[in-house]
Amino acid sequence: MPGVALMAAGLSLASCDDTPNAFELTDGVPTIKFVRTTDPAAADSLITGALLDKTICLVGENLTSIREMYFNDQKAILNTSLITDHTLVVTVPGNIPAEVSNKIFMTTKDGHHVEYPFKVNVPGPAVVSFSNEYARPGETVTITGNYFIDDPNVPLTITMPGGIKVPEANITSISQSQIEFTVPEGAEEEGRIFVSTIYGEGRSNFYYHDTRGMLFDFDGMTGLDFANNCWHAQEAKADEWSLSGKYVQLGDPSVTLDDTSWGDQNFSLEYWPGDWGLGVNSFPTSGQGMLLTDLVNFSDFENMGLKFEMCIPTANPWSACAMQIIFAPYSAVQLTDANNQFFHETPDLLPRALYRPWQTTGSYDTGDKWVTVTVPFSAFSFDNEGGPSAGSLTPDHFATLTIFVWGGGISGTECNPVIKIDNIRAVPLK
Repeated sequence: MPGVALMAAGLSLASCDDTPNAFELTDGVPTIKFVRTTDPAAADSLITGALLDKTICLVGENLTSIREMYFNDQKAILNTSLITDHTLVVTVPGNIPAEVSNKIFMTTKDGHHVEYPFKVNVPGPAVVSFSNEYARPGETVTITGNYFIDDPNVPLTITMPGGIKVPEANITSISQSQIEFTVPEGAEEEGRIFVSTIYGEGRSNFYYHDTRGMLFDFDGMTGLDFANNCWHAQEAKADEWSLSGKYVQLGDPSVTLDDTSWGDQNFSLEYWPGDWGLGVNSFPTSGQGMLLTDLVNFSDFENMGLKFEMCIPTANPWSACAMQIIFAPYSAVQLTDANNQFFHETPDLLPRALYRPWQTTGSYDTGDKWVTVTVPFSAFSFDNEGGPSAGSLTPDHFATLTIFVWGGGISGTECNPVIKIDNIRAVPLK
């Protein structure tokens, strides 16, 4: 048994007090007969190994005598409500073992040590997110996910779209859940990123330099902008902050935002379909003024989300109000008869997302860098005050888009934020 298990002290059990049938450790030594899955449909399937974070059931006798349990050198959490004399349900620890023995080690109430052969299988890498999906060669970025293992005999590798390998010298940091590296020269193509380890290969669900579902890129790809079809024109601009051409900006160093602000002139992006010359209930079928639902297919919106790149300078952090993101059907919001009632109507029938990254820390900026923001459409469930919306999304809701930094039912501190936004797109998340 590993020394760490022999020396461990304390009880790794979650128990209930003041209950008549409270769990009690018993004397003696446990016997493990076999291990099975917890899936009722496969209850008769015996297993000799399991993946990290997999829940399994040990079957045997006197299992209530087990005080501690380790898989290899990783300690498991024992829940007494899932332990009987003959069965013990436990989840394999999620951390990758440093010392692999392919055994379960158990310590009893009386200090006896019992072993049982069982293999812990490590999955291939899970590539979940990328700090900046529009990063350029030479920029330092971070991949977040799980099971990133850099074995000395089989080093971890990263492959960018186009088959471009990230040089080992570019990889500066590897942990189980994150990889930090510098984007190599020539990495310009759109596509998935692959990470390979001794345990297999994983590919990203996200795309590097993603153009799928693009709504607003401000460089002519879709032809749509926030300078027309709105009340408050926000002109796209290009300068030393540019990520990939032009971008739009919410806020200004000279403009103050606080909990009571209604700053739609500076903090609102609006795309309301229609044409001043066509009248109510008329809109172009392509180009500026078209319905967003004619540009992107939202039929599977439950598995999609809104993405965009964002930069908030350290000199102008954000610390008040929520970014309210509202998709609405053309029947509710359109150019020629628009009003602001849909922002705060009662009951609120337009479910929205409330993006508020400053809420946990009190203030937020991106360190002068561009980062990718992901807001799943499943998060579009709030009203303007942070409560549950009386309405729910349907595919028709995605005809129009409004982004307004205002209210949101949270208290912050006065600030002068600058929020730069680029590449607004609706993409699959799975």
